[in-house]
Formats: sequence, structure tokens, C-alpha cells
Amino acid sequence: QVQLVESGGGLVQAGGSLRLSCAASGSIFSIDRMGWYRQAPGKQRELVARITTDSSTNYGDFAKGRFTISRDNAKNTVYLQMNNLKPEDTAVYYCNADRLVDRSRFYYATKWGQGTQVTVSS
Repeated sequence: QVQLVESGGGLVQAGGSLRLSCAASGSIFSIDRMGWYRQAPGKQRELVARITTDSSTNYGDFAKGRFTISRDNAKNTVYLQMNNLKPEDTAVYYCNADRLVDRSRFYYATKWGQGTQVTVSS
């Protein structure tokens, strides 16, 4: 069974940094795109950043200049370095994988992790 396992969330003061990691576990053949979304209480889930196999990236406007997404294809792992965090960055951060194929050639259109809480205090 393929799963996305996130780590690295926590509590940080405004201006601080956190690094999130998400590893796809199971028998993975390929993952086209991996990324991070977030959802704050009472708000819709929104894109933070995403990255393809060839390292093409997209960022939400709020993330540009502060967050950096990277990926280790060999480890099926995606990272999110978050710097200069603000209280408004407080949310549950979800890892996402699009167009994932396992070694049985089973295709998953999209997979989500369970989420990791990021809290930024002022």
C-alpha cells in the first residue's frame, strides 16, 4: 500500500524556519509531481508549492521568496523549506503526489498525506 508520510511540523516563532519532509512509502515505480498544500481553520485548502520529476516548480504567491520546495527522486521524498514564517502561515500542511504508479503498475491519480500541523506564534 502506498502512503505519504509527513514530518517536520511544529511550533515556531514568527521569523523562524521549519523544514517539512514527505516520503512516499511502499513499492513506488514513479511519481510525476509532488507538492504541499495547506489548510487553515475555516479556509479552503491552497497550493503552497509543487515540483515535477524534472524539477519544474510552482508556488503560491504567499510562498514566493520565503519557501523552497525540493525533491529527491531516488528517495521519493519531497521537502519544503519555510523561512521567515508568519502567524498567517499557521495551518495543517498536506503532502500530495500526483500521477503515482507503483511497481505493480497500479495508477493513483492523486495521493494525500495525513497532514502535519505548523503553528507560528507572534
